Amino acid sequence: MECPFCKIVKKEANAHIVCETENLIALLDIDPINEGHILVIPKVHKASIDNISVCVLTEIMKLLQKIVTALKEIYNIDGYSIMQNGGEFCDFGHAHFHVFPSYKNDGFGWKYPEGSFECSAQIAERLRNKI
Repeated sequence: MECPFCKIVKKEANAHIVCETENLIALLDIDPINEGHILVIPKVHKASIDNISVCVLTEIMKLLQKIVTALKEIYNIDGYSIMQNGGEFCDFGHAHFHVFPSYKNDGFGWKYPEGSFECSAQIAERLRNKI
């Protein structure tokens, strides 16, 4: 089964496109968290941002900034969220970024896993050494 995002990129499936460049396509999410929920999708089929060129990632960030500006002007938002899931949590195996308006008391929030997790100098050092 072909990726639904690739079908949209190839114009084989319909979508409400809000912006398109040589490398990206931005469209309304079909199951929005709030009105104005947009997906920004690189046209190249990659499941993880560590496999996407820095140039394309930079273009994504610039587009996300423009989208946030538009959401502020159109929806008078209290805030916004930008999310990207990778690896096994990347729907369809095609990287994409969610950006959507948020409002006080709209019910959206983070759900943390149960248990406690360490925050320490050792963990920071371990990560620093890999980055």
